[in-house]
Amino acid sequence: MAVYFPERDAAAIAAALRAHPEGRLVACLCAEWCGTCRDYLTVWREQAARHPGDCFVWIDIETHADALGDIDIENFPTVLVQDAAGGAPQFYGTLLPHADTLARLLGRGAAMPAGAEPPPDLLGWLNPDGSGRSQQGESGL
Repeated sequence: MAVYFPERDAAAIAAALRAHPEGRLVACLCAEWCGTCRDYLTVWREQAARHPGDCFVWIDIETHADALGDIDIENFPTVLVQDAAGGAPQFYGTLLPHADTLARLLGRGAAMPAGAEPPPDLLGWLNPDGSGRSQQGESGL
């Protein structure tokens, strides 16, 4: 499966999430100026090809600052993994930018412990007409 970019693939993202409700939203929050993020895009594409039932999205936090609101990303890359059908994210946090680290995370599929910062409601933003919503209520995006 492809890696989607919200600035050009909004309809395709929503369609992919609806087409694979048993899959996951796998989102990378990054910045164009970050060299590590640019290098990580290759890893992201490789993992997208290995997980065709999941929707991989590459989100530049500066391009989408208005939509994302006041989120605090301290380190890159920051990754969110959430069931496409909604619910609490399985993972939200900074990840070492290595292929094996991401592969283990995606293969594990374990629930993450609650963090100090609530994750952004990316699923609600990327698929506004879909049935999948996070359990964050109105405090998310």
